[in-house]
Amino acid sequence: MLVRVQNAAGTDAELALIDWLRTWKDPSRPHGVATINCGLFHNDHLHHLDAVVWTPTSCVVIEAETFTAPQDGVLEIPLNGPWLVSGEIAQFAGAEKSTPLERSREHTFAMQDYLAARGLGQRAVHGLGVIVPMPGAQIDVHQGWSDPSFDVIVTDDPYRLEQYFELLAAKEHNLWTANDIAIAFRGLGILPYLPAPQDLLNEGFLGPIDVTLWHGGPTQAQAEAYAEEQARREQEAQSGGLVAPWYSPWKLYPRVEGDLDFGRAFLRITLALGMIIAIAWVLWFVVTAVLTYGPA
Repeated sequence: MLVRVQNAAGTDAELALIDWLRTWKDPSRPHGVATINCGLFHNDHLHHLDAVVWTPTSCVVIEAETFTAPQDGVLEIPLNGPWLVSGEIAQFAGAEKSTPLERSREHTFAMQDYLAARGLGQRAVHGLGVIVPMPGAQIDVHQGWSDPSFDVIVTDDPYRLEQYFELLAAKEHNLWTANDIAIAFRGLGILPYLPAPQDLLNEGFLGPIDVTLWHGGPTQAQAEAYAEEQARREQEAQSGGLVAPWYSPWKLYPRVEGDLDFGRAFLRITLALGMIIAIAWVLWFVVTAVLTYGPA
């Protein structure tokens, strides 16, 4: 999992989320890219997103919260209205008056609408509330309604979050490409945090790569180098696998598109003629030696 943090001075819940996601390094762990503490400007309104996680099959907008006071019992999540813990208002650290569910609805709709305007509307955006309880607190979740686009996890164990993404990957079939991720990062105004194409491909996102989507960002050079490498491999494949050696005149003095360099052309032709003469001399020497000293 690639983790990109736009603002390191986040809440305790966001910092915990960063630590959890950064532990997903093994091949068996969920793959993708996560951006923490970012914003989406949509319909003249700036939406603050605690985290957005893209995997090769999903996009999840995360609302992260922590408790400010020890509370035990059952966390009641109504369709509308405040969240309660055993009949008392849930004491969350955030200063927002809205609940995580209300913010999730608003943010996921904004993200879905933004993606749809860019041809990515067929990809569902999921909302996830990650609630980190205080140490030693025992909290269960009761959600009296069902919404396949929203889930809540109350835990201080990163494995619960990992399980959520594993289950989501098993039921999702939409495939995200590296270009889709680049489009999203540009729209979120976080182009400086966009990973290089090869990093996204290594995480399981699909190609091919549109290098122009990386233009203007710090990984533009890596994107162009990747594109050049891919073009070179395609050219080698089309040539039947024959690759000129490093000492070839066309490798030592290559043609530059749009640049008519007579000096380079002269050196290329001279070196090629010299190689032909050298090969002819060696052949003449071998034939002469065989005819002179060979068996009669």
